[in-house]
Amino acid sequence: MQQQSSQEIVLKAQDIHKSFGPNEVLKGISLEARNHDVISILGASGSGKSTFLRCLNFLEVPTSGTVSIHGEEIEVRKDRPANQRQIEQIRQRLGMVFQQFNLWSHRTVLENVMEGPIQVKRRSKAEAKEQAEALLARVGLQDRMSMYPSQLSGGQQQRVAIARALAMEPDVILFDEPTSALDPELVGEVLKVMQDLAAEGRTMIVVTHEMDFAREVSTEVVFLQEGRVAEQGPTEKLFNNPDSEAFARFISKVR
Repeated sequence: MQQQSSQEIVLKAQDIHKSFGPNEVLKGISLEARNHDVISILGASGSGKSTFLRCLNFLEVPTSGTVSIHGEEIEVRKDRPANQRQIEQIRQRLGMVFQQFNLWSHRTVLENVMEGPIQVKRRSKAEAKEQAEALLARVGLQDRMSMYPSQLSGGQQQRVAIARALAMEPDVILFDEPTSALDPELVGEVLKVMQDLAAEGRTMIVVTHEMDFAREVSTEVVFLQEGRVAEQGPTEKLFNNPDSEAFARFISKVR
């Protein structure tokens, strides 16, 4: 397999706008994620963070603007994808971890992780099972494989969701507030898994309110305010010497 350069642009969003009726939620957001980048998207509630993330894998279709994966632009016509097959292929390359886990309640932990590779990638059950067992061990759930989601804590369910995303071998993993639905004592176990993924060189885009994670793990921070990028740049620069008064106020409130 061809080795990817650390400078290669894996995902590029250019001038993304999104309106719901007369309400313009995103007002021209651009972002580039290079191989091994960890980009944290910060902002107050209602600033457009989750909507932007959902536009990247077309769970929401941008009103205008472009999204490209490894230089392949996703075609949109009349507010809908021009090629549904292209969207399906793109989603295989963009893993997604949701706030509310979105696990299949009627399938075991192991089956949840096996399902995508079997149904989408056409892997054999034996191959998918071997991969799923390895991934669940990696997120510390090797003793929970035969359980159902309802038998797990929220932190354990979110770790299953991360293993399920990894099973599709994505180029980028998108995290939408992955700890917001968790009790405070369970947040750390999920952040630890995410920190490990970042240390491995995974390319990640994370909508989060966890400031310590953003400061310590991110290579870049994007701060959204009312659907626009108010500040964007290297993490150390933004946290230690922000250009915008809005971001300085924001981090002073959430520290």
